[in-house]
Amino acid sequence: MDYKCSCCGEVHDGWPALAFNSPYYYDLLSEERKQSIAQLSSDFCIVKHKEQTDRFIRVMLCQKVKGFKWHLDYGLWVSLSEESFDDYYTNFDNKNHVTTYFGWLCSTIPPYESTLSIPTLVHTKPGDERPEIVPKEDFDHPFVRDYYEGISKEEAEKRIHDMMKIN
Repeated sequence: MDYKCSCCGEVHDGWPALAFNSPYYYDLLSEERKQSIAQLSSDFCIVKHKEQTDRFIRVMLCQKVKGFKWHLDYGLWVSLSEESFDDYYTNFDNKNHVTTYFGWLCSTIPPYESTLSIPTLVHTKPGDERPEIVPKEDFDHPFVRDYYEGISKEEAEKRIHDMMKIN
């Protein structure tokens, strides 16, 4: 399956990553609120409400596809505690910083009814790669089951086609 990349405009072989440009909770804000209380970059998002500050980072998730050589990759967002966010932000350019944080999924992933607030482990990687998340296996949710059991190639391709229609 070839696809034309929306970032670079080139045609690539394989499957595109299903990426979300911002966390769900940022998307809910009006344009005025985005300008006044939020900061968004390609890797970080901060939303400063009166009563709390929400901190998000961009991550990836590799979905196993049963009997197939490729994974279905997602570019997602998770929320982190202030301490974890500050540690990740401070070490963002440190190519040797490898650690694990606890985070809550903050992207709505079709075709699931709701994927918000699924607990995850966020594993940073050496080099320039984004952290990879792994859903907590004991959390009862169809997305978590699919992560551990895998999805069919047909389901993966359907998700790609459906997502490309949205964007």
